Amino acid sequence: MKKMLIVAIFAAVPLPVFAAESFTIDPMHTYPHFSINHLGFSTMHGRFGKTTGTLTVDAAKKTGSVEVVIDAASVDTGFVKRDDHLRSPDFLNVVEFPEITYKSTKVVINDDKSAVVDGDLTIAGVTKPVRLDVKSMNCGINPMDPKKQIYVCGFDAETKIKRSDFGVKFALPAVGDEMRLVFEVEAIRN
Repeated sequence: MKKMLIVAIFAAVPLPVFAAESFTIDPMHTYPHFSINHLGFSTMHGRFGKTTGTLTVDAAKKTGSVEVVIDAASVDTGFVKRDDHLRSPDFLNVVEFPEITYKSTKVVINDDKSAVVDGDLTIAGVTKPVRLDVKSMNCGINPMDPKKQIYVCGFDAETKIKRSDFGVKFALPAVGDEMRLVFEVEAIRN
């Protein structure tokens, strides 16, 4: 009888539910950038100035999802003539393909500070699977929020791709094929 009473009590007590939390990427604090070898002499760096997207984090299941949309025309290397060339059909072809996108297919959170994200990256209309290594993850209340209510997660992720895999072959091999991509993202909980 005691066992049945204990089982009935535990059955009546609701267990905590750990649901996935959704976030919206903060475009003011998100910095996707890249680097590539230039003519064998130096490393050229660039960034994209306009990014949107969403993500979910399910800490209990150690998983989540990511969707990022980058305005391809917002490419910026600090040199207008080069940026205009990068927007042309030789490279990003932003008139025909205005967005660079990344959509996760699998997220595995290793611990509180790192994760691996598999997903599909689309550049210039070509989609390829790409793995992102998340090197840093930090979540908490934004210390600049006077009401201490805005919950933010930040992520630093990186990968290397071959631009030729996306059909971007102009000036190979003088301008490198391998590109390092870095996504520094802050997202606000919805």
